Amino acid sequence: MAATIFLTMIALLLLGFPMMIPLIAGAFIGFLMLFGDLARTETMVQQMMAGIRPASLIAVPMFIFAADIMTRGQSAGRLINVVMAYIGHIRGGLAISTAAACTMFGAVSGSTQATVVAIGSPLRPRMLQAGYKDSFVLALIVNASDIAFLIPPSIGMIIYGVVSSTSIAELFIAGIGPGLLILLLFSIYAYIYAVRNNVPTEPKATWRQRLQTMRAALWPMGFPVIIIGGIYGGVFSPTEAAAACVLYALILEVAVFRSMSLADVYETAKSTGLVTAIVFILVGAGAAFSWVISFAQVPQQILGAIGIAEMGALGVLFVISIAFFIGCMFVDPIVVILVLVPVFAPVVKSVGLDPVLVGTIITLQVAIGSATPPFGCDIFTAIAVFKRPYAEVVRGTPPFILMLLAVSVALIFFPQIALFLRDLAFAK
Repeated sequence: MAATIFLTMIALLLLGFPMMIPLIAGAFIGFLMLFGDLARTETMVQQMMAGIRPASLIAVPMFIFAADIMTRGQSAGRLINVVMAYIGHIRGGLAISTAAACTMFGAVSGSTQATVVAIGSPLRPRMLQAGYKDSFVLALIVNASDIAFLIPPSIGMIIYGVVSSTSIAELFIAGIGPGLLILLLFSIYAYIYAVRNNVPTEPKATWRQRLQTMRAALWPMGFPVIIIGGIYGGVFSPTEAAAACVLYALILEVAVFRSMSLADVYETAKSTGLVTAIVFILVGAGAAFSWVISFAQVPQQILGAIGIAEMGALGVLFVISIAFFIGCMFVDPIVVILVLVPVFAPVVKSVGLDPVLVGTIITLQVAIGSATPPFGCDIFTAIAVFKRPYAEVVRGTPPFILMLLAVSVALIFFPQIALFLRDLAFAK
């Protein structure tokens, strides 16, 4: 049965169908093979509805909407200007500023693809003009956007938290350490690249200019305060923080900056609605598909074949990392999380692994896979946004992928990179 389902899904993918179609088809075929009765497929619909029922999922469209408003308005640009004013003048400063801007925007959007668009569109022309090769620029933007998947709010962490019944607030704070470590490694590499290629530095901003950019960005800097301060100060739940972000973004762009009209807000809402519909169809289809393979005991057969039951905690973490990394090289990250998390959940529990650590590692792996050839979704976002050929977008990615994989290995051997801040914030 498993072979039939997976071969059908692969065939549909190769024929060019969007990922939701193979998922629904796989679940439908699974139900027919399990029960042999079309009437029983109503159970599939029930499982799809159950998949999108958790209230925590409301945070996903809220954060997408807030990010869309910021991108269309002035907030994203003002945050970029602050970073540029303070570190743009050092060697490799423009590249470091790009990575830092991705981190800052990730702290208000939670979406890798939104970060590619919001940060890449204004900064790529400046980096090219400064003397950076386009292959390096594209690779930096695509891979630095991975930090947005780790720095709260992370849409990937929300999905993982819902599927695994893990605290989303704890997941959010656990992603900060690995995210900052990645930023540090990317900054070091950017400095070395600039020195080796003799990239000229940007003019140094005066303190007057720095203060001006800081003053202009004071309002947008309220987003991390709302999200991180609100959640860990006990004011908001993650879902409430997402709703507060949307309200704050609307107030800023419509009333304070006056950069958007009500018509612009309507168009942004329509765009967000389209993306949200796709995400929720994937979540529902993934829930039904996960139920089918779990009912058929496919995970037990696969994990038994590779002998994971005899592995210790480290071995399980390595298998999980490899599975999610490879999965996201071919399939959308949300789908991979929905399908594979239930597969590994019993093993994670049996070896006593911290679900927050596992969630952080999984989130990092799906972020890496999203920017890794052949089919990482961020690669195709960059192709569409920057109108560059596939080969040029992926040419400069190997050094960044190696750094990201190094952080993954470090997380396995030194879990306190993720858990230190979690333990401080949620001392028991």
